[in-house]
Amino acid sequence: MKLREPGDDSLVRPSGQTQTSERNGDEQSAVVGNERMTALAGAVLLVLILVELVSATILRTGLSIHVFVGVGLSGPLVVKLGSTGWRFLRYYTGSPAFVRRGPPHLALRVMAPLLIATTLVVIGSGIGLVVTGPRSAGPLLPLHGFSVLVWLPLVAIHVFAHTRRDPRPVTDDWSKPSGKSLAEGRGRRLGVNLGALLAGAVAAILLFPGAAPWIVWSQTNETIPAPMIVGLLVAILALLVTRPWRLAGDGR
Repeated sequence: MKLREPGDDSLVRPSGQTQTSERNGDEQSAVVGNERMTALAGAVLLVLILVELVSATILRTGLSIHVFVGVGLSGPLVVKLGSTGWRFLRYYTGSPAFVRRGPPHLALRVMAPLLIATTLVVIGSGIGLVVTGPRSAGPLLPLHGFSVLVWLPLVAIHVFAHTRRDPRPVTDDWSKPSGKSLAEGRGRRLGVNLGALLAGAVAAILLFPGAAPWIVWSQTNETIPAPMIVGLLVAILALLVTRPWRLAGDGR
């Protein structure tokens, strides 16, 4: 232990205590950085999902947008799943900072596996439809419609449960000068999300020729898929019953 000089009234900490404090600070910074990465990816996904829903209501004119955005959002989705999966891993492996932060609300944790599964089915079946085309769609078309019906209420609950909390990590990340923010890596978080968007856009460009047969198909079929209409109605009912905005009250 370092001895104090005469007249020096400052508190001298043992080197081990200083190292522990620095480690705790790094872990807390990792928690905040993870929250900000998740929130930014979620904001990007929300915008793309809204575009998807609007384009689905006008398929005869908006199918090309629906296909391009549907494939493109797979990039940001990987970032969102990766950041939330990292929080899950760190919490259940006993990382002190993540344990202190606590898990999401129990209802959201219970719902998460079904939300992830239906999201992957919606995106996967949609990409599969682009690849196969309408003549060889087979069970993919009804699978896509049914998964959308189940997914819409789940994603609506998820979004509204985070509306009070998620904007703050994003605004905090960009309202403070670089270096003064609790969590370093603001540029890295932006770079990861921009890179994911670019990767999704490249995938969408490569698969976009597959949209041509579906554009022809849409001219002689329903312009608004029935599963989406039912899904939206169920989503509204689910929001009224569960009132998920209350789930964010614990600040997690």
